[in-house]
Amino acid sequence: MSSANPAAGGVQQPLAGNMLWLAALVLAAANFMVVLDTTIANVSVPNIAGGLAVSSSQGTYVITSYAVAEAITVPLTGWLAARLGTVRLFVGSMLLFGVFSLLCGLAGSLETLVLFRVLQGLAGGPLMPMSQTLLLQIFPKQKAGAAIGLWSMTTLIAPIMGPILGGTLCDQASWPWIFYINVPIALGCGMLGWSLLKRYQSQVAKLRVDVVGLALLMLWVASLQLMLDKGKELDWFGSPLIVGLAIAAVIGFAAFLIWELTEAQPIVDLRVFRHRGFWASVLTISLAFGSFFGATVLTPQWLQTYMGYTATQAGYATAMSGILAVMAAPVAAKLSTRLDPRRLVFCGVMWLGCVTLYRSFSTTDMGFWQVALPLLFQGLGMPFFFVPLTGLAMASVEPAEMASAAGLMSFMRTLSGAFATSLVTTAWDDKASYNHAELAGMVDSGGDALRALTGGGISDGAAWGTIEHALQTQSIMLSTNQIFWLAGLSFVVAACAIWLAPKPGRVADTSQAH
Repeated sequence: MSSANPAAGGVQQPLAGNMLWLAALVLAAANFMVVLDTTIANVSVPNIAGGLAVSSSQGTYVITSYAVAEAITVPLTGWLAARLGTVRLFVGSMLLFGVFSLLCGLAGSLETLVLFRVLQGLAGGPLMPMSQTLLLQIFPKQKAGAAIGLWSMTTLIAPIMGPILGGTLCDQASWPWIFYINVPIALGCGMLGWSLLKRYQSQVAKLRVDVVGLALLMLWVASLQLMLDKGKELDWFGSPLIVGLAIAAVIGFAAFLIWELTEAQPIVDLRVFRHRGFWASVLTISLAFGSFFGATVLTPQWLQTYMGYTATQAGYATAMSGILAVMAAPVAAKLSTRLDPRRLVFCGVMWLGCVTLYRSFSTTDMGFWQVALPLLFQGLGMPFFFVPLTGLAMASVEPAEMASAAGLMSFMRTLSGAFATSLVTTAWDDKASYNHAELAGMVDSGGDALRALTGGGISDGAAWGTIEHALQTQSIMLSTNQIFWLAGLSFVVAACAIWLAPKPGRVADTSQAH
């Protein structure tokens, strides 16, 4: 697995002055748009579910389908860049992303929306690594730091803007606009990008692709994701389909491991896992990012469905986690070159865990700032988690393996977020049902509440409806706290896992990481 970095061929006069920075803005906008689409749908799930007449848990397929498709495309980025050329791949991906975004907005059923989200994810997968690669290619070395700084800022700001923009569009317009907004950006950046960057088009080469490895990768990932998405709906292993998907995932994964470890040119270079520092870093980021993303997806659903928040209000609350993250990022980057990165990662992930455990004591009468402030302070830990962990992982592998390691780390991070989303939404519903059953036997056993309500002039049916609403709200609140508790414990385990890595002997160039 590698991100593309082929040598440019036939390069004409380099861009200068304003045109160089215009090209940089185009590339940064592409990265911003792709990262934005990983979070813009989070606060929109209740609106999408309501608009398409499906449950909220089914609505999360919109998130998981995009993430899985994007993750699967990462291994093909290097091969596609070699076959099509870097600029053609970038521009083609941008234009296709815009087309599939339009089709997502026009979708009239969950099935068609998920299909177009998969295609959107496949088109968007190469954009993040290619935007970074082209930035480094068009900027002179002495300005490369500024270019990567611009690119990194879009990576940090987009997750903040996603919930705010998604919530505002859902409230002020309708959910299809979270997809329509991509269309003019994608088409404009695609056409402008071609006119500015075509001189940097790389030479085209006919490279062999590991077709068997790619097919096995798609088989086990898709089977496992479908099993997690559909398990609750189909009564898990009581369904022949779920049993079949589980068998396909296990056999596909085993065959994938065997094939990739014996293939001369594997689609995923699993040999990088021989480095203890790398596999410890991947284990840490998988556990921590899964916990983070799962809790991030759950929060707006809880706020909108049971706390009376609008999509906009839920978006502002969720986006709080990015404010201090942006401010702390330069400090984290500077410290990661001076201190043992394991200490920074441990402190950053442990901070995320402590805040998440604190959130597991939430109540139904909390105000906006009681919800938002913990998320605001949680953001302090994020850059101390991502920045030094990437450096530690890259410093643990050989220089020739860095592109493959970066791609594999990105793949595992994205996949863990998709898997966590399915697990969290399923567990949330299951725990709510269990809590409801437990509370039902304890609520108003003496009939006092019912008599008090009916004594105030409310009918028996309305009184029971009021009691049932309170029961359901408390069941969901308990379930939400239980999920936050489990996510907090997962953060603690992830923080401890980083000590499995040895102290790095060098500082890595993380420019190939994405």
